[in-house]
Amino acid sequence: MKILWITSVYPSAQKPGEGVFHETQAQELYKLGIDITVICPRPFHPAPVRMLKKAYRKKDARPEYEIRKGIPVYRPLYQALPGQLKWAQPHRRIAASVLRTIRKNRLNAELIHAHFAMPSGGTAAIVSQALGIPYMLTLHGSDVNIYPHYSKGAYKAFRTAVQSAADVLAVSPKLQEQTRKLTGVNSTVLPIGIQLGRFQENEMPKHEIRKKLGLPQDRMLLVYIGRLVKEKGIFELAEATDSLDERFTAVFVGDGPAKPMLEHKDKIILTGQVPNQKVKEYLLAADMFVLPSYSEGMPTVVIEALSLQVPVICTDVGGAGALFGDHRHLLIEPKSSLALTNAIVSYADQDGWKPDVSADLYQTIRTEYDASKNAMALRDRYQAVIQAQEEQFKAERQRPS
Repeated sequence: MKILWITSVYPSAQKPGEGVFHETQAQELYKLGIDITVICPRPFHPAPVRMLKKAYRKKDARPEYEIRKGIPVYRPLYQALPGQLKWAQPHRRIAASVLRTIRKNRLNAELIHAHFAMPSGGTAAIVSQALGIPYMLTLHGSDVNIYPHYSKGAYKAFRTAVQSAADVLAVSPKLQEQTRKLTGVNSTVLPIGIQLGRFQENEMPKHEIRKKLGLPQDRMLLVYIGRLVKEKGIFELAEATDSLDERFTAVFVGDGPAKPMLEHKDKIILTGQVPNQKVKEYLLAADMFVLPSYSEGMPTVVIEALSLQVPVICTDVGGAGALFGDHRHLLIEPKSSLALTNAIVSYADQDGWKPDVSADLYQTIRTEYDASKNAMALRDRYQAVIQAQEEQFKAERQRPS
């Protein structure tokens, strides 16, 4: 079975944390013997645009082609424009780049799997029609919750990407419901999950992990892992930490444009970007993991924390409600430093998070968010779409002319 993936994010040596959840799923499919090729287009800005912003002039050092953990990854360039997902959808430009890559390297596939409706889904719709093969689409969060609402053009691009797909998957029930409202399409919920074997608690005590990471032993650590951007609720977490007593310190693991605004704060530790394999260590060092996002699909890092039975403070957004199930009352409202403060104090006093909560949610992770098991379900979806296409071709050949 030959599958062509199209996605806007996929890990590389230069950006190891970008799209890790995609690589998790790709690796599980690879273990099942599925022949996967990934195309992850890279944006470049034309000369006049590069003068507008320093970030536009930065050279993308990621290789145009590499074999990463056994999977071929192509990163062709396409011409990008500022704010393009709002007003100038790039899927046609990206599709042209993808098709050039396919023809130049003589890539063959039975099925395209696009991740994110915009721009990958729109790209896949064009490539699918050009090659005469079907495409599937997985919806992850921002492609449903944010981008379609930017403009009429963005909404139209979203609807086209979803409605033209042979099969649509959503990583949470919330995304499934929202997609149905926006497009009338009934998708199937299939989370990516995590590689459970990588997130089993080890025997190293917490104090040794903290010593290894250079973290304080005498503080209650509130650990955040992710991009340092406003939309992740990091400023609310900083404000909540500042309002707490000296027992508490927040550890921000990651990088992003908001980092300078968090520097020089006494009760905040900034680690910068860390290798993906160190995420587990920071989770095990935490007294609480905190994710105060304004919007999410199905937050992988929360699943990882719960698999380690680390107490989690999370906003009630995206797929978090389905993840917490009977314990949804523990989720807090977004954009509220007071809600964060109250939850942190409650957890610290052991009134909020109890051992039975950890045990219940751990079982949920093992049952529903095992990447290996969910990859098998995805393989079955691939086979069903390919078979349906073959049957359609057969029926067309048998139809009288």
